[in-house]
Amino acid sequence: MEAIHSATYKLVKRIKDSKFDVDELHHYCLSMQIGIRDFQMSITDTRTDTCLLLEDYILQDVKTINARLQVLAKLFENHHLLMAGFWSSIKLSLKSHKFSLIPATHFVEDSVRDYLMLNCTINDSVESEYTYKHTSSNVVNAFAADKRLVSWINSLYPNKEIEVIHQGSALIEGILKYNTEAESKIVYCILDRGIMHVFVSENHKLHYYNQFSIKEAKDYVKYVMLVFKEFNLNQRTQKVMLWGNISKGSDHYKLFSKYIGNISFGKRPANLKFNYHFDELADHQYFDLLSVYLCD
Repeated sequence: MEAIHSATYKLVKRIKDSKFDVDELHHYCLSMQIGIRDFQMSITDTRTDTCLLLEDYILQDVKTINARLQVLAKLFENHHLLMAGFWSSIKLSLKSHKFSLIPATHFVEDSVRDYLMLNCTINDSVESEYTYKHTSSNVVNAFAADKRLVSWINSLYPNKEIEVIHQGSALIEGILKYNTEAESKIVYCILDRGIMHVFVSENHKLHYYNQFSIKEAKDYVKYVMLVFKEFNLNQRTQKVMLWGNISKGSDHYKLFSKYIGNISFGKRPANLKFNYHFDELADHQYFDLLSVYLCD
């Protein structure tokens, strides 16, 4: 029998705007992001594009997808907002290494499985294929995710059509809308829990996206250098922007700075507003979660 009794969850960050009003949920967008061992949510007022609530949870002792689903069910049942059904809109971002980006002009709906099979293996017993079209960049993100998880989330909100996206799609939308002045190549690195996402964009166009599993600190620089080599970028002058679980005083940042001459932290999505309650949160944190709201 599967041992799941020890699995639980822990709240690691919560920020709530004093203007949040539970009677106004029909004007709010609920954004959720689910990983293998974590769950984040944010709530945004669609009338003002103001982020009103952010929460981050670690799913502890979760070793299987069944255990994850049961821990999430426990989290939702005990949460005072997640079971509400009258949101203005609901968006679900899923963390998955099984994805493929296809130019929209070459995308064929019936070939999603074929696109994914070029990069990964799909387990039909637990996974289904999903797609998200980036209209601004003319790209389709095809990805695989736990179909029971998506089905369960859908069952909680039977009167809403939930937008299911890939974490990479949230980041793509966030990055391409982030710097409207940039015309030269910029490398963007987002450090998640054990994963690093790397993007290259130029003149509001996406040239590259991949994610890498990080086993030790030196892997960060190793993978960034591979991207530098592929695009023939200069280590001293190439602009690199960081988001995620990293601080300026950390060993990881010092390692980046040792090999990259032009490095800086990114800020929050410019399309969103934040009141003073979010001042305790570093600007370069939770960029992926906050960008989920930008996906139409």
